Amino acid sequence: VQLQASGGGLVQAGGSLRLSCAASGRTFSGYTLAWFRQPPGKEREFVGAITWTGGSTYYADSMKGRFTISRDNAKNTVDLQMNSLKPEDTAVYYCAHRGSSIYLTKDPHLYDYWGQGTQVTVSS
Repeated sequence: VQLQASGGGLVQAGGSLRLSCAASGRTFSGYTLAWFRQPPGKEREFVGAITWTGGSTYYADSMKGRFTISRDNAKNTVDLQMNSLKPEDTAVYYCAHRGSSIYLTKDPHLYDYWGQGTQVTVSS
């Protein structure tokens, strides 16, 4: 499985940005894609996840209402729409794959493939 994240960049506080993660390779129905982020000097943290077939989503509490995950099965992509961005949202954002959608999880150890990350910088 290969994951390619894109869409990062520099945005002013209060602005919006849309990230995209393209999945390729041996992807099967029933898997989960998630977004994590790693702010400078901090540990990686969960943003949200979505199942591929059911479209169920799960967000970190701090992301609810501002961030939305969606999928495009035709393009084999999962997007992260980020609104009302804050300087503390500055981080490298990663997409990750888990070969199961029995339940959605924020545990990074349960994800088996990771994209290369895309930098998001929010200026104040």
